[in-house]
Amino acid sequence: MSTLSSLFIRVADITLHITTDSHHMKVQPEGAVKEFVVSTRKPDVNIQASWGNLSQRTWGKKVFDSGSLWQLYQQNGSYLFRFTSPTFGPHPYKTASFNSTFTQCEILLNCSSFKLDQPVYPLEYPLDELTVTHFLAMREGVEVHACGVLAPSGEAYLFVGQSGAGKTTMARLYQKLDQVKILSDDRIVLRRKNHGIWMYGTPWHGEAEIASPEKGHPTKIFFLRHGEKNRLVPLGKAEAVSRLFTSCFPPFYHQQAIEFILAFFDEALKTIPCYELAFSPDERVVAFIDGLT
Repeated sequence: MSTLSSLFIRVADITLHITTDSHHMKVQPEGAVKEFVVSTRKPDVNIQASWGNLSQRTWGKKVFDSGSLWQLYQQNGSYLFRFTSPTFGPHPYKTASFNSTFTQCEILLNCSSFKLDQPVYPLEYPLDELTVTHFLAMREGVEVHACGVLAPSGEAYLFVGQSGAGKTTMARLYQKLDQVKILSDDRIVLRRKNHGIWMYGTPWHGEAEIASPEKGHPTKIFFLRHGEKNRLVPLGKAEAVSRLFTSCFPPFYHQQAIEFILAFFDEALKTIPCYELAFSPDERVVAFIDGLT
């Protein structure tokens, strides 16, 4: 893919517009993000990327530390993500400053951390994911650890679970079938839009490397666990909300966003049947699930 000075990426009906006024910056998407590049359209999030010197900066109040790659600071109503790596020494190699609604962003890439003649993706993971999840948090939407499947029958299944629960296994089982679309084998966005609940594929895939920009209305939600045989247990709404929350990506440091997400789950699960699914990892579980329709 050729390098650009302007790039539009659309995830979960959220359009991110990356621009640069730096003469030597060549913007190029990476990996599965290439499947989410779109033509020019009205952006939801405007992102300006530039080169800068990040050795002498003030950061504000630290509100969260991921424990490895990034830290979040707050200053004068804005949010600043600071990205560090032992590879680049004590100074950050990138910062991203957002306004309070996560609709405007300024990214600075440390000149000393990059080769200026090489293409860069300013939203390099996890910044692209952080941008989407924070934009969603106060707009009735959230990312969850899940596999999304669109069946030819019109059913749309959401298989929820932490790492090792069986999301990739389910994706690979359904991938063998004709006319089935897999949205993602690991991370799905749920959001309310146009008076309905939608699930969307994302670029942030799992082991099966399945990432689709498509979407569907979830008709059933399954919380996965391994079992000796296939078995379903219907879940009440309160239990389902609790389980879904433990598998989502909320900004825990933002109380209002947490309240929005819980209210969104509570409303969304009024109309979507939820089950615990214990399953044996072979093709019989697909027939077992399809037999519910």
